[in-house]
Amino acid sequence: MTCYIFALARILFQIRMNKSTRRISAAVFSAPLLPLLLLVSTSIAPAQQPAPTPSAGRDITAHPSERLIDASIADDQAVDKMLETYSPKVRALDNVIGTLTGELRKGGMGAGSLGNFVSDAMRAEASRTLKRPVDLAVVNSGGLRRSALVQGDLRARDIFELLPFENALVMIDLNGEQLMNLLSFVTSTRDAQSGARITYRMTADRKTELESARLFDEQYHDLPISPKTIYTVVTIDYLINRGGTSYGMLHEGKNARPLGITLRDAIMNYVKAETASGRPIRPELDGRFLLDKANSVLSGEGPPK
Repeated sequence: MTCYIFALARILFQIRMNKSTRRISAAVFSAPLLPLLLLVSTSIAPAQQPAPTPSAGRDITAHPSERLIDASIADDQAVDKMLETYSPKVRALDNVIGTLTGELRKGGMGAGSLGNFVSDAMRAEASRTLKRPVDLAVVNSGGLRRSALVQGDLRARDIFELLPFENALVMIDLNGEQLMNLLSFVTSTRDAQSGARITYRMTADRKTELESARLFDEQYHDLPISPKTIYTVVTIDYLINRGGTSYGMLHEGKNARPLGITLRDAIMNYVKAETASGRPIRPELDGRFLLDKANSVLSGEGPPK
């Protein structure tokens, strides 16, 4: 909800600034913003009331009119008062929080380098909060709402646009068998993960199937997954609460506990911490998903024998 309020406040601010140009910028009312306005108006307005029924025999006449939007229209004091509260927060979204060396792109297994960035940051921030290593981080690629982050300055706005939802980080303990089921599902959905090295195959109907998986530590040493060992996983509350067969293995876990931070804030904290340490954000494609070509059906080929 916070990001929607920020966006609405920015729209109103733009309208104020554009009045003197004798027209409202078309970008203010572009198609992607219309659902946003509907969401905000729905959440803050009272329930819609049915329209009154006109009296029998009474004519209802409407007269359309046009009015030029320019500086002759007085400012709305109620809007100005609201902008006093939100304008500084909107402007803060343009603050530079880090530097990106290379481009982060979403696509393919694990949502590409963009998925690696988000899941690595989740795992790092969870480890920092718990003051001990976290074995695995998992996030759905559908929650990443930008297709790319380009090289250069990283601003708070970029992270808000990438992660607009109020998803919160949650820790949960899984045994090795449950962890393997989780990694199998992550492979089938091509979602993002940090902490495992997965070997998979491609089937004739273009599905991706897990063949094997091992964890790797911060020094990238491979570690076998033992069925009875308990592993700590960080994910988001949305995946735990969504129900159904999707990520159902998370419901089998124990000791679920929230970390008290949203995914978006965790990523922003990670970027700021890396920047403070003199480390820019870099695209990482480190082989955490390895395609077994020998046992895969690739474009135009028959099934492996």
